[in-house]
Amino acid sequence: MGRYVFSWLFLFLKGGIKVIVCSVNKIAKMHGGNAIFENISFEIKEKQRVGLVGRNGSGKTTLIRLLAGEDLPDSGQIHWKKGIAIGYLTQIPGGYESTTVKEVLKSAFSTLLQMEETMKRLEGEMGVEMNEAKRSKLIEQYGSLQDQFANSGGYEIDANIEKIACGLNLQLLLDQSFSQLSGGEKTKVGLGLILLKQPDLLLLDEPTNHLDLMAVEWLGNFLKEYRGTVLVISHDRYFLDEVVNQVIDLEDGEITTYHTNFTEFVKEKEEKLLREFQAYEEQQKKIKKMKEAIKRLRDWANRASPPNADLHRRARNMERALERIEKLKRPVLNRKKINLEMEASNRSGNDVVMFKAISKRFNDKVLFENVNMHMTYQDRAAIIGENGAGKSTLLKLILEKLYPDTGEVRIGSNVKIGYLSQHIFSTIENETVIELFRDVVKVTEGEARNILARFMFYGYAVFQKVSQLSGGERMRLRLAQLMHQDINFLILDEPTNHLDIESREVLEETLENFQGSILAVSHDRYFLNKLFDKIYWIESKKVHCFEGNYTRAREKMAKLREGSVQLRVEKKKENPKQQKKQCNCKENLESDLVLLEQKVEMLDKKLLETDDVVLLQQLYKEKEDLEKKWEELCNQLGN
Repeated sequence: MGRYVFSWLFLFLKGGIKVIVCSVNKIAKMHGGNAIFENISFEIKEKQRVGLVGRNGSGKTTLIRLLAGEDLPDSGQIHWKKGIAIGYLTQIPGGYESTTVKEVLKSAFSTLLQMEETMKRLEGEMGVEMNEAKRSKLIEQYGSLQDQFANSGGYEIDANIEKIACGLNLQLLLDQSFSQLSGGEKTKVGLGLILLKQPDLLLLDEPTNHLDLMAVEWLGNFLKEYRGTVLVISHDRYFLDEVVNQVIDLEDGEITTYHTNFTEFVKEKEEKLLREFQAYEEQQKKIKKMKEAIKRLRDWANRASPPNADLHRRARNMERALERIEKLKRPVLNRKKINLEMEASNRSGNDVVMFKAISKRFNDKVLFENVNMHMTYQDRAAIIGENGAGKSTLLKLILEKLYPDTGEVRIGSNVKIGYLSQHIFSTIENETVIELFRDVVKVTEGEARNILARFMFYGYAVFQKVSQLSGGERMRLRLAQLMHQDINFLILDEPTNHLDIESREVLEETLENFQGSILAVSHDRYFLNKLFDKIYWIESKKVHCFEGNYTRAREKMAKLREGSVQLRVEKKKENPKQQKKQCNCKENLESDLVLLEQKVEMLDKKLLETDDVVLLQQLYKEKEDLEKKWEELCNQLGN
């Protein structure tokens, strides 16, 4: 017994035995009279990185709400580790309408801020004359509180906020009123708030939806190093591979756990399905033989004169044995998927789209300048960059929704464009699915219903109002329209948003077989690597073109940045005044300059995104103040 306890303790200390932070025991949940899932059980252990996957509508969000304690199961129990702190990212955090974004983020440290206020009060009290005994008591209380404040990270609050704000691209929003933000921006701030709180169990439902590609990469790295336990719902396969070491698959109301990353989970699931199908077929063969034997025994028994009771008894015994067999369910190997088939119309000319020395500005802000792009027939090109860098603006220039300030945009001969926007049918209110489909695709109602069924709009669903559709359903409807239009150049703005993994795979297969040209904006790295061999990367008002997929472009962009930094350093070395500044130890001023430059850039991006006149004036005022500070710091460095 003593040896067993010692072995257990050794494994625990070495990390071989992990504490269970959440245990789910035979829970069930109904919605509208239908069972979402029933009798499911699993465990989440300390420091695990869990990916919860499944088709849209399988119940993932319902389950994560139960794990967060936001809802209760209809039956069964969920047990959490005693004293556990749970962080759940709701759509939009509430109760912060009258505060700035920085104050929202600071609220993650409410306990430390209260402690800081107490320390300030004690400092004030110690400045007043009093007897030595009382002063000693106050000093002792202050010292204890200060140690606790320091050990809990009280002096790193601003640094931690800056780290999260930079990673999620929130710098420009810090001084904005939370109530003025868009829904997506509020969700990003909510994500930052949850990350700053550092709960023991972090529950994230599609956290990458409102992030640009750089922020998605940052979040992946952050979660890999996270000190607590993470459960994340995501359809981003690259992100899942990067973050998770366990996959919980929710399918047909049942849970299966795989102790691996996403790629290996896909392989293991396929192998498991094949094994189950083989076992099912073997059992079906056995059942068929037993039924045939029972039929023969009864036939022989009835032919005998008189009827043979012994044969009847053997047939009945075999029948009872057949009833006792636990019947295996037939595994579903080929599930219903959207049926995408896209054929390009008559091919375009060799030149599809050309940008010659394009520049675009909004008011006094230059978005990009001297941009040259050239897409030819059957090119697969993607545009990437930070939010606000100008990705959608480039698409709008091609679609003639915007026009360049200088330069020329030329569309090639016989180019027929199909456009998939990330804001699909956002202004449609009363039209039904079938009406909106037939507005674009001129077919009879019967033909329309047949086509829509291939996109998983069955029966009465075609008469549902478009305004009531989910994001994924709207995407499917728009794809149905595109599949049946006369196009040979596809322009896609975040096409994988709201699609589950299976639908993304179908879309990728369809686009691979499309014979025309494709230009896409996306932050799905798996999608980018699989389909695209030319990347346009927007950064610092320039558009860089790289041959190859996203991973290759990322490596080239990193080298380009390194070369730019080295060039700036060499120029500084050539300048004797710059050498003198470095010798005079003014690193703090230089870091302040860099920070101010970043804030000005973020303000510039915000200026491009808002149409509110009052907010524009406020942003311009903030920008002018920052630029004045920047000039003052430059003058200090020059002295």
